[in-house]
Amino acid sequence: MSSVDALHRESAVDLARACAAGERSARSIADAFLARAASVEPGLDAFLELDAARVRAQADAIDARRDRGETLGPLAGVPVAIKDLIAERDAPLTCGSRILENYVSPYDAHVIERLRAADAVLFGRTNLDEFAMGSTTETSAFKVTKNPWDPARFPGGSSGGSAVAVAARMAPLALGTETGGSIRQPASLCGVYGLKTTYGRVSRYGAAAYASSLDQIGPFATSAADLALLLGVIAGRDTRDSTSADEPVPDYAASLGQGVEGLRIGVPREFFGDGVDPEVRATVERAIETLRGLGAETRDVSLPHTEYGIPVYYLVATSEASSNLARYDGVHYTTRADAPDLEHLYTRSRGDGFGLEVKKRIMLGTFALSAGYYDAYYKKAQQVRTLIRRDFDAAFADVDVLVGPVAPAPAAPLGAVVDDALAMYMMDVLTVTANLAGICALSCPAGFTEGRLPIGVQLLAPPFAEPTLLRTAAAFEAATDYSREEPIA
Repeated sequence: MSSVDALHRESAVDLARACAAGERSARSIADAFLARAASVEPGLDAFLELDAARVRAQADAIDARRDRGETLGPLAGVPVAIKDLIAERDAPLTCGSRILENYVSPYDAHVIERLRAADAVLFGRTNLDEFAMGSTTETSAFKVTKNPWDPARFPGGSSGGSAVAVAARMAPLALGTETGGSIRQPASLCGVYGLKTTYGRVSRYGAAAYASSLDQIGPFATSAADLALLLGVIAGRDTRDSTSADEPVPDYAASLGQGVEGLRIGVPREFFGDGVDPEVRATVERAIETLRGLGAETRDVSLPHTEYGIPVYYLVATSEASSNLARYDGVHYTTRADAPDLEHLYTRSRGDGFGLEVKKRIMLGTFALSAGYYDAYYKKAQQVRTLIRRDFDAAFADVDVLVGPVAPAPAAPLGAVVDDALAMYMMDVLTVTANLAGICALSCPAGFTEGRLPIGVQLLAPPFAEPTLLRTAAAFEAATDYSREEPIA
């Protein structure tokens, strides 16, 4: 085991084992990560809130339980950063928006209950694009998060704060949410692991809704083993979420050492089009060669409706957002504007409380659902969504895993795409189809550009085939050194 000064470099698996065995106290682990955050957070702005006293109190309670002889949970003493879209009792829940600026959650999300039961330490609230609407973590109402590999660039989004917290070793684990790539894309741009779980694999209870048929909660980590550890804690049935699947939760760690010998890997030709940066393309092609060298079989496949992913996504997601965000009206628990009557209360509260990107998406969704346009837009989008799902079904009839780029380009400078809606939306062109189809997908570190910006490789598998993703990621991780690279000493 390393010195206390290097505790922030330890894996979650090792930290939990050491804490449960009494080799490390939860307090010493918490102090090490708080010190790390104090050192690097001011230049990165990954957190919206990090209450050191609350962190230490949780750690002390875990140590007291161990000292009494109680058996600790699988995440004993491990700090887990939480995207500020997931409810945590007595903690802020802003969703990166002025309209919830002063809101404090009175309850825990299902995943937070699971983390507490596993003896994790809830380690602060991470920044995000407002209501998860964005791909750069620049639409937050409160701060702009920077990429730790180059603070002049964005980290991706919308879960950029969680990705940066893990990449900069301020927390060994983090939770994010994903509607169209908001875990995988920042994971790729920040050089960490990020998993978009199968729709229904993890309960959405307590996660503020953006698009209910697309949203999922998932983990960030610096290794496949740590990803498997956190997934095993948060996965499973929850009766409070009607979309939560009644599927058994496997031992995810058991799949990690199985290798990829004989695994059938499909390479979708549509993921390697003209819009993919040459360095990204070359990096992913090298990753495919590495997997082939480990014994995997590769074959070309086609996902012919990929080109429709972005328009379908931005009709389905915004339509659902229009409905879900109607609850933020200035009356019940949101920031309330001064107004002479109810109509002005609604319009001023929402007008002042929501940022530009959120307003654009609400308006687009409201238009798509309006009389005379529903069939032409929302209904048609859902029909094409079915075709996208069938593309994946056909591909997975012949292969076990699909491999391709996560994002079409590395992280760009701050401000480069946030004011160009189409450019920002196209950052997710290779990720949205997995959400539309409800399958699972993972981003793992695969290399760097010449300018030392991270590039991830995307693995996609059928619903509830997370063990296959983790098995593939672990094999690639063991054969390469990319995941052990750190952006900040």
